[in-house]
Amino acid sequence: MTQDVRPLAGKVALVAGGTRGGGRGIAVELGAAGATVYVTGRSSTGGRSALDRPETIEETAERVTAAGGLGIPVRTDHSSPEEVRALADRIAAEQDGRLDVLVNSVWGGDPLTDWEHPLWEQDLDTGLRLLRQAVETHIITSRYALPLMVARGSGLVVEVTDGNTARYRGTFFYDLAKSAVIRLAFAQAAELRPHGVAAVAITPGFLRSEALLEHFGVTEENWRDAAAKDPDFAHSETPAYLGRAVAALAADPEVMAKSGRALATWGLYREYGFTDADGSRPDFAAHWAENLEEEHGPLGDPL
Repeated sequence: MTQDVRPLAGKVALVAGGTRGGGRGIAVELGAAGATVYVTGRSSTGGRSALDRPETIEETAERVTAAGGLGIPVRTDHSSPEEVRALADRIAAEQDGRLDVLVNSVWGGDPLTDWEHPLWEQDLDTGLRLLRQAVETHIITSRYALPLMVARGSGLVVEVTDGNTARYRGTFFYDLAKSAVIRLAFAQAAELRPHGVAAVAITPGFLRSEALLEHFGVTEENWRDAAAKDPDFAHSETPAYLGRAVAALAADPEVMAKSGRALATWGLYREYGFTDADGSRPDFAAHWAENLEEEHGPLGDPL
């Protein structure tokens, strides 16, 4: 009988916002490491979310299982405390109270982001909706999922953001949301440390999501063709790269030493040695420093 050497075998994860993009990449790679992964979001075979995209939680869960884990899709609106409470109760009942990894990856704010106008010219209702979608959902999810970790005295919370620096992200509500998510990790780390639970924020580099591939009119097979339109795209990374970073953190017995920090794929690959899906090691911070810093200034100081 061979021993299962997958580092997360027997572990249970919840990836909130696992329908597509970085959330999907994280869910699949946690599965590849052996975890049972609850994949949640609003887009399912029973109906699409307001984003009206084709990706579903069921599809992500199937990929988790195909990768070697067990994917369990649960349609959940993370802005609803009642639905999130029911989700946490279900995980507790099905997994004997066990939850080892919580990933807060809910976003869905792209259509709500105004890149053209300053705060005083933006639609206030839209901006506040973005904050509710991108920040309140994380708070609600942690509120009901954290007791499972605290009761066991172990676990990892991962807050997915964009950028791990204090640099302004170009528009008010987007910047506020992504900065707030980093602060959520910092605050949770402070409160969870006495209970043996770690919390970090993490950012990808230039993420080659389904929506971005569609924007450039390419697929994952011919994605390099888009570099003719945007040279920076040649330094992009797949969602799997972010997923492998999170899986490495979840398998690290010393992860508590990183609790409260804002991390990035371009730093973690050096420490853990993982690669992107094609075997490469994208480093967007290095690309920025070499090609973009002179025009746009430093990427920023790590938080």
